Amino acid sequence: RLGQDSHLLLVTMHHIVSDGWSMGVLVREVAAFYEAFSAGRAPTLAPLPVQYADFAMWQRGWLQGEALDAQLGYWKQQLSGAPSALDLPTDRSRPPVQSRRGATVDVHIPSQVSQALKALAQGEGATPFMVLLAAWQVLLSRYSTQDDISVGTPIAGRTQAETEGLIGFFVNTLVLRAHVRPEETFRQLLSQVKSTTLAAYEYQHVPFEKLVEVLQPSRDLSRSALFQAMFTLQNAPTETLRLAGLSFQTVPVDTRSSKFDLTLTLVESPQGFVGALTYATDLFDASTVQRMVGHLGVLLEAIAAKPDATLASLPLLTAPERQQLLVEWNGPSAEFPRDLCLHEAFAAQALRTPDALAVICRDEQLTFRELDTRANQLAHRLVKLGVGPDVRVVLCVERSVEAIVGILGILKAGGAYVPIDPSYPREWLAHVLTDTGAPVVLTQQRLRDSLPPHAAHDICLDSDAADLACEPSHAPATSVTPEHLAYIIYTSGSTGRPKGVMIQHRSVLNLRVALAATVHSGAQPAERVSVNAPLSFDASVKQLIQVLDGHTLCIVPDEARADVRELVHRIGQDALDVLDCSPAHLRLLVDEGLLESQSIPSRVLVGGEAVDPATWRHLAQVPRPRVFNVYGPTECTVDATACAFDASPTPTIGRPLPNVRVYVLDRTLRPVPVGVAGELFIGGEGVARGYLNRPELTADRFIPDGFSSTPGARLYRTGDVVRWRADGMLDYLGRADFQVKVRGFRIELGEIESCLLGHPAVHAAVVLAREDVPGDKRLVAYLVP
Repeated sequence: RLGQDSHLLLVTMHHIVSDGWSMGVLVREVAAFYEAFSAGRAPTLAPLPVQYADFAMWQRGWLQGEALDAQLGYWKQQLSGAPSALDLPTDRSRPPVQSRRGATVDVHIPSQVSQALKALAQGEGATPFMVLLAAWQVLLSRYSTQDDISVGTPIAGRTQAETEGLIGFFVNTLVLRAHVRPEETFRQLLSQVKSTTLAAYEYQHVPFEKLVEVLQPSRDLSRSALFQAMFTLQNAPTETLRLAGLSFQTVPVDTRSSKFDLTLTLVESPQGFVGALTYATDLFDASTVQRMVGHLGVLLEAIAAKPDATLASLPLLTAPERQQLLVEWNGPSAEFPRDLCLHEAFAAQALRTPDALAVICRDEQLTFRELDTRANQLAHRLVKLGVGPDVRVVLCVERSVEAIVGILGILKAGGAYVPIDPSYPREWLAHVLTDTGAPVVLTQQRLRDSLPPHAAHDICLDSDAADLACEPSHAPATSVTPEHLAYIIYTSGSTGRPKGVMIQHRSVLNLRVALAATVHSGAQPAERVSVNAPLSFDASVKQLIQVLDGHTLCIVPDEARADVRELVHRIGQDALDVLDCSPAHLRLLVDEGLLESQSIPSRVLVGGEAVDPATWRHLAQVPRPRVFNVYGPTECTVDATACAFDASPTPTIGRPLPNVRVYVLDRTLRPVPVGVAGELFIGGEGVARGYLNRPELTADRFIPDGFSSTPGARLYRTGDVVRWRADGMLDYLGRADFQVKVRGFRIELGEIESCLLGHPAVHAAVVLAREDVPGDKRLVAYLVP
């Protein structure tokens, strides 16, 4: 009793004795009894032709032998090879056991759209249920990036007229599977869904529990069997309750439960299709599901307008979402010196601070004036040997101040430096020497004889130093421009053939400004910056360019890079302000006591591989150093995005740097919504010229930028799978191919497999990156002799 003339009636029944259809029967019978009692009559109901027990006996007797085999045979064939899981993007990790906790978000399809969808159904000889189911499967396909989608749906199960007036559990669950092919039209998908649905109705009699028992899907308490998303279009007969002297209204009941990951329930009303999307609160936030409902509305509106559009072309994003993803969340514009080259920027800094320390390594050190002079002298010699704009010069040296002299000397001569690691296999080195066609190799006397045979002229930066000192000390005149190459760095190749990435001066100078505005925004004058990465890694570039702003490069010797205790000691000895390393290296340094030492860098940049959540949480809470996660492929000039650990509670690759554009696209190169996985494409000032001598590969990976109004703008296809977060940051999810990152090394598993298969004793091989111990990723090869 809510008041003198206001009451609430709640009836709770177990599903084992009733279903949705039963509610209509119950309401009719209660109304008949009420009318009789209120009028002083004995209630009377028409006698039932059968009881529920009669139906149960009939079903059990009929559903055996050939009838059962025929029914099961259809489902075995129909669900053969169907994915066991719908891999939806979730806001939280899936718990090992479903809690069934849930919530709902309202759904309303406007009347005009609903009418158009009903007209489409009628024109195709289908039902509104089939149209809405097909649309739901398209949405699930786009969210999961899967083409094979199974959805559960209840069916009344009252196939005999005698059962229409019974209260009982007749309903069954059908699994409706669709192959959502992006190149097909919605009308074609509807035809497929219509055929599948009609066939399922014909074979609807196998109880769902029996089907699970027979198919024996892999047991997983975290998911429901055979499907994890359901669709219901309520069409059980209901009547408006009218009784003399009384008025009624239904009260929605929030059960706060969800049997499946997602359940879309709709009903036809004068206002259009209305209902709710029920979701598992263990997996999804309300905002995520609200966004999904919005995307369903956009999709249905497009289907109603253009049913002959391809599934790939059907939109999901609202206009504000598209503006946010393509414009607002991209890197801000930033000015940088577009008419300057790297060596010119260094020369200007050398004029400003000639006596400041530019580079140190062990006991060796050079001031800006000394470094500038030695680089100029080397440049004059290189010019005499034919080095000029876009001419490649191979640099094969150990970690030393001579390495910096070599790089600057090559740039001042107008050439592009090509760093190679002397510890790499001779076959690898030989390929680079041949591929570059370099006329000159800069090396050291102790390394000269270890190089493969080559036709290039050798200059030994140590033993030839006295001879080079006779060259002029001023910079040579060259015709190099910012569009010419600054360096080429070779990366792993899937066929065992490394590929050289060509980077221009302008892209590197843009990186300098982008980093200065973000991760180095609080930099003090004349900081000490570690050169920790191998010169053959692009990470070394962002360390080296700090010298352009007057900072001191502290080259970490090989012995310190290989010994964590020695590196912690070196960090203190060199009084480093900025440390750059891989996440794996940083974990080792922390374990060795970096955070307890007297000299702690103010900033640490980590990149090259994903950061584990435990390390992220730990370092986000320490006041010093401030740790930044930086991400970017070699093909986009080192770094494209960044995020401070203390700016996010969970690992993320952050937001785009200035002058960087990023797009998360599906297989048809269309933007995906927030939370949905897609491949990361990067545009902007940092995009490389391409791969040296690899025009086909360049055309495949560097594609026209369809979102830019700049003529000739290109995007780099990274192969990395990411998703936008609601806060505008990017989560890294993995690779779309067989490339992996191990301790900062970019490795094509196919390259190792190709090498193994080249051995005459190996018949078959496969290589994996395994992380059996968290944070300790290793390469493992399996082979058949």
